[in-house]
Amino acid sequence: MSTLRAVVHNAVGLGLFAAVTVGVIALTATFTSERIAAQEERVRQAALFEILEATTDADIDLDQRVALTVSALGHREAREAVIARRNGRAVALIVPVRIPDGYGGPIEVLLGIEPDGRVAGVRVVAHRETPGLGDDIERRRSDWIESFRGRGLGEPPLAQWTVRADGGAFDGFTGATITPRAVARGLGRALVWFEDDGYTLLEDAP
Repeated sequence: MSTLRAVVHNAVGLGLFAAVTVGVIALTATFTSERIAAQEERVRQAALFEILEATTDADIDLDQRVALTVSALGHREAREAVIARRNGRAVALIVPVRIPDGYGGPIEVLLGIEPDGRVAGVRVVAHRETPGLGDDIERRRSDWIESFRGRGLGEPPLAQWTVRADGGAFDGFTGATITPRAVARGLGRALVWFEDDGYTLLEDAP
C-alpha cells in the first residue's frame, strides 16, 4: 500500500471512529438528560403534594400552571408556578424560588403561599450545601423547613425573617448559619413579592 493510500485509509478510519464516538456520546447525553429531567419532575411533583399535605390527585388539583419571570424570586427567565385547587377553589400558589446566597451556591425551593399570604409549605428541590450540616434544609434530614408553615409577613415582621443569631425568628443549624439564614431571607423576599403582586394570580384564577 502506498504512503498516500495508507494516509487516506487511516484518515477514513479515524473519521468513522470519530463519527461513531460522537454519535454514541450524543445518544448517551440525550438518554441521560431525559432521565434526569424525568427524575427532577418526579421530585417536583412529590414536593407539590407534600407542600399541600395532600396524598393523591383526588385531594388536590395541580393542573393549572402559569409562567413567571420575577426577579424577586431569583429568576431572570420564565419559570412555572402552580395554582393549586381543592374542590375547584384556588387554595395556594406554589412558586419556584431561587435563593442565590446559599453556602454552596443557589438553593432551589418550591414555596406554597395561601391566599392570605401565609406559607402553605416549603420544600427544597435542589442545593449544594454541605452534607451533614447545611443539608438539614431537606425534609428527609430534619423538620426545620416545617417551621415556616403557617407563617406570614407580620408573623414575624420581615426584618425577623432570618435566624435567631441575627435577631430573627427562626432557628439556625449548629455549625451552619449561612444556609438557614439564606433560606429564611429568601422566603421573606418571596412573601413580599406575593403581598405586592403575586396575590392577583390567585384572585384572577378562573
